[in-house]
Amino acid sequence: MVICKAYRFRLEPDEAQQALLHRFCGHARLVWNKALALQKRRLERGVPLLRYGDLAKYLTLWRASEEYGFLRQGPVHTQQQALKRLDQALWEGLDRNNPKGFPTFRKRGVHDSLRYPDPKQIKLDLSVWDEAGRRRWPKIFLPKVGWVKFRKTREIEGTVKNATVTRRTGRWYVAIQVEVAQSQPLPPPRITALDLGVRNLITLPDGTRIDPPSPLAAFEEKLAWEQRKISRKKKFSRNWHKQKQRLARLHERIANVRKDYLHKLTTHLAKNHGLVVVEDLKLRNMTRSAKGTREAPGTNVRAKAGLNRSILDQGWGMLVAMLAYKLAWRGGMLVKVDPRNTSRRCPRCGHTDPANRPDQPTFRCVECGFAAHADQVGAYNILSRGMEKWRDEGRDTADASVGWLKEKLSSHSPDRLFAECFGEPGPSPV
Repeated sequence: MVICKAYRFRLEPDEAQQALLHRFCGHARLVWNKALALQKRRLERGVPLLRYGDLAKYLTLWRASEEYGFLRQGPVHTQQQALKRLDQALWEGLDRNNPKGFPTFRKRGVHDSLRYPDPKQIKLDLSVWDEAGRRRWPKIFLPKVGWVKFRKTREIEGTVKNATVTRRTGRWYVAIQVEVAQSQPLPPPRITALDLGVRNLITLPDGTRIDPPSPLAAFEEKLAWEQRKISRKKKFSRNWHKQKQRLARLHERIANVRKDYLHKLTTHLAKNHGLVVVEDLKLRNMTRSAKGTREAPGTNVRAKAGLNRSILDQGWGMLVAMLAYKLAWRGGMLVKVDPRNTSRRCPRCGHTDPANRPDQPTFRCVECGFAAHADQVGAYNILSRGMEKWRDEGRDTADASVGWLKEKLSSHSPDRLFAECFGEPGPSPV
């Protein structure tokens, strides 16, 4: 099997190379904005949108004109990639179910990126010692920029396919995408489920609870301090721009803490489990504001805003996305199930009632009296629902790599699963 990976490193360009990267990013933004304005005019007139092939012809005309002839100074591939991304974003934006919405015009300092799609033009010099035995910087060759130093913090394995250069918080980064060929691995014969929460990031069916990182809450005082400092400065002044960059780097640090924690957690889960079941949560709906409108104002707005902030601080969507591709790399699977009533259904008798949750951390069935931690009950229900779903959908799967899973599921009766999770025998759920 062939898997795709990306290695992200920090670039160390000199002043001349930084000026070139700034200029080429401006070229890509200009091409995007001109093409987007053209497509919007066609939509207003009711004319069909142009596809990438037609937009590429306009790019050729722009590069040959006197007004936009400066575009020839930059690599054409990065400008073509801007048109390809715009073409994809336009058709996705016309889909009402697409959460990203319609594409917007790009701004300097916000959308600074270049994509180099041709692997033949990307060269790597990874040697860290020169002929005299002195340490040197690893370098990457970017078309019309030259050899740029970068901080190689990991070994690069695989065949280079493309590279993307981005600028964030005043620093330049390069993401090198590679393809790696590997044999189909046999995943470990273990299954589990995750109940996502705010007090506990995840809860497993056996009762194991993992604390959330909550990086935003940890840096809340520091963030408020930096925000007060920028509020006292004259807008768009030199000191205002400096403080804005400090604030952006603090936000970047918070995001890095969150990603580091989630990467370590999902790697551990993917290495030790072949099947993981999660709830198919609609995070965009769950974190929607409760303000309402002027005619129909919302209630408990402050409490709902705090809950939304806590949910987003945990990074549930990022955790599920990381877990999905890491399981696929190791031959495992991620199964998503309907989240309705997972925390209200009794695992012993199957009775579903909101009264089963008398308070936040406790589950107590009003029918049979079974009591346990509510998050553990939710994880158990998610797991049993995922096992039933896989039995129904994967019954006719002929792939030899999932033979262990068929054997595992066939040997797990509801009674045995209940005893393994809660340590006590009980009747099979209805």
